[in-house]
Amino acid sequence: MKSLPTRVLTCECGAVKIELAGSPIMVNICHCKYCQKGSEHMEHLPNAPHILDSHKGTPYVLFRKDRVKITQGAEHCTDYRLEGEGNTRRVVASCCNSPLFLDFEPGHWVSFYQQRFDAPVPQAEMRIQTSSISTEKAPDDGLPMYAGFPAVMMLKLLTSRAAMGIRPNMGMR
Repeated sequence: MKSLPTRVLTCECGAVKIELAGSPIMVNICHCKYCQKGSEHMEHLPNAPHILDSHKGTPYVLFRKDRVKITQGAEHCTDYRLEGEGNTRRVVASCCNSPLFLDFEPGHWVSFYQQRFDAPVPQAEMRIQTSSISTEKAPDDGLPMYAGFPAVMMLKLLTSRAAMGIRPNMGMR
C-alpha cells in the first residue's frame, strides 16, 4: 500500500506535534457565532496567537480523523467548550496557548486552525455561515460566500467519509 505524504503541525513553542497524512478534505472560513466566540476566547488567553481574520471568520483546514496523530505533547492538549455546543471541543496547547483544532466529536473530520500550517499554507475555498457579514463590509477576496453549509461542502464531507470505509473507531489515532 502506498504511504500518504505527511506534514507536521506544531504549537507556537513546539511542545505539541501533530502528524497529518494525505491532503485536506477542504479549507473553509467559518463565520458562525460559535466559531467567532470560541476564537475570540482563545485569542484572549495569555500570549495566544491571533486566529480570526479581518472579517471575524475562523479559517480551518479539515482532515479525516483517521489521518491525524498527536505524536508529541498530548498532555498539553486542553479542551475548551462553549456553553450550548455540546459535541464540539476546541483544543489549545496549554504550554503556549496556541489554538490547535476544533473537533466536532460525532464527525469523521478534525478542523485545524489554518494558522498552524507552515508554507505552503492550504488556501481557503469558501466562507460559510456568513449571514453575520453585511454586504457593505463583505470580503473582496473572491471566495464564494454561503449563509449556511453549502451542498459542495456536504458532498466533500460525505465523499471523505465514504473513502474511509467501515471502521469501528473513527477517533484520532
